[in-house]
Amino acid sequence: MRIGVLDIGSNTGHLLVVDGFRGGPPVPAHSLKEPLRLAEHLDEQNAVTEKGIQRLVDYVTSARAAAEDKGCSTILAFATSAVRDAANADDVIARVNEVGGVDLQVLAGADEARLTFLAVRRWFGWSAGRLGVFDIGGGSLEVAVGSDETPDVATSVPLGAGRLTREWLDTGQTTAELRAHVRAAIADQAGPIRRGGAFDRAVATSKTFRSLARMLGAPPSREGQYVARNLVRAELEPLVGRLGTLTNDQIAQLPGVSSDRAHQMRAGAIVAEATMDLFELDELEICPWALREGVLLQHLDQL
Repeated sequence: MRIGVLDIGSNTGHLLVVDGFRGGPPVPAHSLKEPLRLAEHLDEQNAVTEKGIQRLVDYVTSARAAAEDKGCSTILAFATSAVRDAANADDVIARVNEVGGVDLQVLAGADEARLTFLAVRRWFGWSAGRLGVFDIGGGSLEVAVGSDETPDVATSVPLGAGRLTREWLDTGQTTAELRAHVRAAIADQAGPIRRGGAFDRAVATSKTFRSLARMLGAPPSREGQYVARNLVRAELEPLVGRLGTLTNDQIAQLPGVSSDRAHQMRAGAIVAEATMDLFELDELEICPWALREGVLLQHLDQL
C-alpha cells in the first residue's frame, strides 16, 4: 500500500511517500521537504506565532495534496519538539488539522526515541545485539538503548541543535558555556542508559549526525543507503573547534550542510561530541532510517 509519512520537525517539514508492506522494507516513492524552522517562530511566551502557524498550515495543505496526488491511501502525520513544547500546542494542532485536512498527532519525546530505535533495530537486525541509538533533532536529543525491538530506556533531552542555537549562542553566551550545559544535561541522563553495560553497536540517525559525518569525509547520499557511514570521535573533536571559527556562510559551503541548517551546526557538533565522550563511544555508525521509518513500521505492524 502507498502511505505518506508527514514529519513536522523543529527545522523541517518532510513528507515521505513510500510503498509499504509487512515483511519487507518500505520503498521510497516521493519526497517533499520545506524548511519551516518552527523553533524560530516562537514568541516570548513560547507560543508559535501567527506567521509560524500559517507557514505550517500552508505546508501541510500542500503536503496532503502531494500525497493524494501520488496515490496515498493513508497519511501518518506527526509533530515533534517545536510543536510539542509550544505554549499553544493544542491550538496549533487544531488549526492544522481543520485547515490542512490531516490528523496531526504530537509525539512525546520518549515515543520519538522509541520509534527511532525500532527503525534502527529493523535496519541492523538482531545480530546488532544491544543497541545504543542517538538522534540530535532541532529541539531535542533522543537516546534509546536495548536488546529487543522495544528499548529498555528511551529518553528525550532538550538539547536540539536549533533550540541550543536560539537559547544560547544567539543570546551571546559562549561555546564554553554551552559545552558545560550540554555535558551536565547528558550526564544527568547517563545512569539508566549505562547501567546495562556497553553497547554492542552504537548508532546515530538523522540530519545533524549525517551532516557531521559528511563533513568528515563520509560518502554522499547519492552513493546509496547501503554504503557504510561513520562518525569518529577523534575526527569530530577538532571539527568542533573549527566550526567555532567559521561564519554561517562558510559552514554552509562544507560537504553535507544545507544553508538553512548551517547556523545550527556549531551547537549540533557540541552535542554530538559530548554524547560520544560521556558514553565513551569512539565511533558511531550512521543509520539511514530514523523516526519516519519507525512511525511507518509501527503502523504496518498494527495492521
